[in-house]
Amino acid sequence: MERLLVFRLEAVGCSAEAVLNGIPLLRVGGEQMLASLPVHEFTLAGGNEIELIINPPVLGAQAAGAAEAEAAGGEPHLSDGKVGASLRLLLPRVGAVAHPAQARTLASLDWAPAANELYRSPLRLQQWVDLPIAFPRWRWLDAPVLTLSDALKDELAAYLLKIALGLTKGDAEPLIQASRLRLEELAQAYQRSLPADVSRLRGHIQQLHAAQALKPSLPTPAKLLLRAVAGGRLLECLAPDGLPLLRSPCAGGGQMMWPLRVSAIGGEFYVLR
Repeated sequence: MERLLVFRLEAVGCSAEAVLNGIPLLRVGGEQMLASLPVHEFTLAGGNEIELIINPPVLGAQAAGAAEAEAAGGEPHLSDGKVGASLRLLLPRVGAVAHPAQARTLASLDWAPAANELYRSPLRLQQWVDLPIAFPRWRWLDAPVLTLSDALKDELAAYLLKIALGLTKGDAEPLIQASRLRLEELAQAYQRSLPADVSRLRGHIQQLHAAQALKPSLPTPAKLLLRAVAGGRLLECLAPDGLPLLRSPCAGGGQMMWPLRVSAIGGEFYVLR
């Protein structure tokens, strides 16, 4: 593989979120105003929908209030002429910096209101781009649309608890088995060896356990926030603060996170992204 498809999101004076085919992938704001991510496993052969959300709704415990504000038409703001955001779908060479000056731009969305211009947020900008690529049809495209319920939340929390308990023992197998389909498609998306990817993941978990660096919070229904993405075909498993639920504090500070987007098919859960 010589080149990568990469999302690059940048914002000034606001927060912003990048969404590809209905799946939120990047969010910037506060101290982090720039982020990038390879996006092969979220990209489709043919038409792709790219979305840039300005001041996206708050995730986590305050999400209900943010949703009400968006439904009411959004909060009014007056631009100072220094606020803006840009989203780029780039095609850099492998190993090169994903920057517009060093890579081909396949699609772009830009927002920069003039001084004293009134705008309301959340503000959503969208674009369709046709990509001549040859990726397979990813499994998440054919997953059923899920209906959220307390029963589903309870079952999913129990499913995640088994994975977390495995991590506390340095056992990567529950995570590997849950993510088997995702790992297969990641290997396809980036032309990698599936056995090598699985071996690296298993070795990484074992190494962290040996260093006593794995102390994941144990999932419960009360801690689990489900965010429907990909048109409701996937459920993103978040904590009340809007960050991935499955995570562990790091010895040197910060947190190690395992983002999980899950589907339910025939009564079974599958991590597809």
